Amino acid sequence: MHAVNQYITFKLGNELFAVPVKQVREVLELGALTRVPTAPPYMRGVVNVRGKAIPVVDLRLRFGLPAGPGTVSSRILVLELLLDGEATVLGAIADSVHEVIELGQGAINPPPTIAMRWRSEFIVGMGRRGEDFLIILDVNAVFASEQLALAEPGAALAAG
Repeated sequence: MHAVNQYITFKLGNELFAVPVKQVREVLELGALTRVPTAPPYMRGVVNVRGKAIPVVDLRLRFGLPAGPGTVSSRILVLELLLDGEATVLGAIADSVHEVIELGQGAINPPPTIAMRWRSEFIVGMGRRGEDFLIILDVNAVFASEQLALAEPGAALAAG
């Protein structure tokens, strides 16, 4: 009996990604963001979520992709992460958010070791949804250096 986990899928460009549902608090429409003047370029600003200022990261920029135009399909995934042993909430901008899917451990393969355009430490594995491959992210790893960016404006640039 393999464990089955739920993932929420989203797109950046033409690539399909997935993150564990248990780390997603909610999905918001891309509304007005308040810029933080000294933040690195991938830190788009903060958004008000029920009275709390949540930092928002542009996943395209975080992964070294060109900035997206921000469309009616763009969404903010509000994620709950464990960074340096501390629960942290932040938003991540995706081009579009699709569905919740279930994947058993047997449906997830290790990421290929060559020809990957994504940093392997960010990836838990590759899943399959019909004919589509999806990249399952370790969101804690993706945002591990964000803590520095929030605390010290210049620190994340050197780390990234």
